[in-house]
Amino acid sequence: MSQDSRILYCRCAFAQVVPQGTKDEVLQRLCASGATFEAVPDLCEMSARKDPRLQSLVEGDDPLRIVACHPRAVKWLFHAAGTDLPEDPDQVEILNMREQSAETICGRLLDEG
Repeated sequence: MSQDSRILYCRCAFAQVVPQGTKDEVLQRLCASGATFEAVPDLCEMSARKDPRLQSLVEGDDPLRIVACHPRAVKWLFHAAGTDLPEDPDQVEILNMREQSAETICGRLLDEG
């Protein structure tokens, strides 16, 4: 995925299904890196409200990297909001804070290794 990709970070504020330490470390490393990213409180809530920002994220020109939970859940959240994610893996990558370590996620996002 290109250096020009956009990053969407979900704080998972309501479901509390992502380990707190992982969320905190990923966010801290994103902030420290100087990378441009959008942090949202909760993708589940955005989906339930059919937030139009989800559509605008999909319509961007640069590839989208989503840091949240299970890829299948993220895909369905966008779908439930009326916005399907591209199937092309060069256009969207979903990183799973429920199963991947902060080190692995940040390595992918920030080319740390």
